[in-house]
Amino acid sequence: MPNALLVVMDGLGDRGKETPLSKAQTPNLDKIIPSSSVGLLYTLGPGQLPGSDTAHLALFGYDPHEYYRGRGPFEALGAGVDLRSGDVSFRANLCTIDDKMIILDRRAGRADYGMNKIYATLDGIKIEDVSIRAIHTVEHRGAVVFCGPGLSAAVTNTDPHETNQPVAQAKAADKSGEKIARIMNGFTQKVHELLKDHPANKERIAKGLKPANMAVLRGAGLFEKVPSLQDRFGLKAICIAGGALYKGVAKFVGMDVIEVPGATGTAATDLAQKANAAIDAAGKYDLIFTHIKGTDSSGHDGNFDGKCKMIEKIDADFFSRVIGKFDTIIITGDHSTPVSAKRHTADPAPILFWNAACRPDGRNKFTEVNCAGGSLGQLTGTQLLHFILDHLEKEHMFGE
Repeated sequence: MPNALLVVMDGLGDRGKETPLSKAQTPNLDKIIPSSSVGLLYTLGPGQLPGSDTAHLALFGYDPHEYYRGRGPFEALGAGVDLRSGDVSFRANLCTIDDKMIILDRRAGRADYGMNKIYATLDGIKIEDVSIRAIHTVEHRGAVVFCGPGLSAAVTNTDPHETNQPVAQAKAADKSGEKIARIMNGFTQKVHELLKDHPANKERIAKGLKPANMAVLRGAGLFEKVPSLQDRFGLKAICIAGGALYKGVAKFVGMDVIEVPGATGTAATDLAQKANAAIDAAGKYDLIFTHIKGTDSSGHDGNFDGKCKMIEKIDADFFSRVIGKFDTIIITGDHSTPVSAKRHTADPAPILFWNAACRPDGRNKFTEVNCAGGSLGQLTGTQLLHFILDHLEKEHMFGE
């Protein structure tokens, strides 16, 4: 059966005449770019600013306006939690606060030493008739799930998204959110009690690290099951990723998700192992989705050279192995994260589509500028999925 490898280099797109992608030395991509179709990808549509969660939903063919219920469930699914209808999930940050509950560092310095022990302490808290799950994912991040009757996602965050601000009080967005807001505020107080003198924090301080003495929540989402890729498109798909979010969105749409040794969701991820896992899946799946995070992290840090070097590492360790092993290869980003902006922007991501039968655009290098005006034109995420389905011989004709 024909197969397709979809590689998402997170935050790939950038701004300016010279970008990390245009400066990077990519000899392996250079081999296929002349025989590829290229274009620009607006995952949510022109002018819309994509989140990583909504962007990936769109890439998998699920219109976020119809299927998106908040980021929390994706984080929880990606962390390995079996969600039930009615569970409310959140993204969590372990952060550093002072005695007045003022946030000094939203990420507790990013160092993950002892973070798993701290999340384990929070796992199993019960407030009223609500049980709370807390699972560590990577660095300071985790997922927190509230399980109980009568819960709603109509609630504000306890994460103020800024330092030198107090931990926010959760507030109901409407009457249905009153219970979850009360439980969340109770959770904040309980976390403060459990973590202020936690042994792992004493160890962190002794090592010169910031204490992770508070958990703040954002991205509330109520879990609802949706039809799978197999149900909707007859598509058997697998996800190869390190980050919990991407594994979670993949699980949400019914992809198989495998754990790859060394796949960390950071710039230090083992790209060779990811490549080997993708190649191994080629004969078993229609669509092999591989996510690579490090390009986005460098963009958020404003690190031009770091983003450039990450692209070169991906070319050397990943593309050197997978080129020639798949019937179709699609390479793009879920959005742009320009180093000048240090955030997601509405700029389109470049996209490359290669197989033996595609219309070659004859470009000499995979860059943002070279992709503009290519034969793919301008695509949205959901349109790209249908384009892939056509090449997998799984798209249905509209009309006769």
